[in-house]
Amino acid sequence: MKKLLILFIVLCAVSCKKYVVSFEQPTNMKLDNLKLEVFLDKEKVKEINLKATEELPTYETVGLSVSGDGKHLLQVKTKDTTFSFDVKYPEEKFIRIITNLKTNGKIHVGILKQNYKYKS
Repeated sequence: MKKLLILFIVLCAVSCKKYVVSFEQPTNMKLDNLKLEVFLDKEKVKEINLKATEELPTYETVGLSVSGDGKHLLQVKTKDTTFSFDVKYPEEKFIRIITNLKTNGKIHVGILKQNYKYKS
């Protein structure tokens, strides 16, 4: 029984495929408490409330599970705009989402993707 439990834990750890997504907390106070809804393959997986800071930006990191390798659709919805990004697993498994306020007052969401961890 103990061997089966160990085997199950190892299989879960090996077969667990995730995108590691870091959401940058903005330095613009106008973006404080802005709600972001995150969808992966058109299924809502997370809701983030941004907390603005007057210092260096901080990050909230989450893991988003994927069902298999290949191309996935990552969408970030804010207010009335949805930003869509194609991401590939495992080539782009570390993702950083950045939210900015343009000079015309509109919100823009950007993305950085890579295969290795970001250095803080």
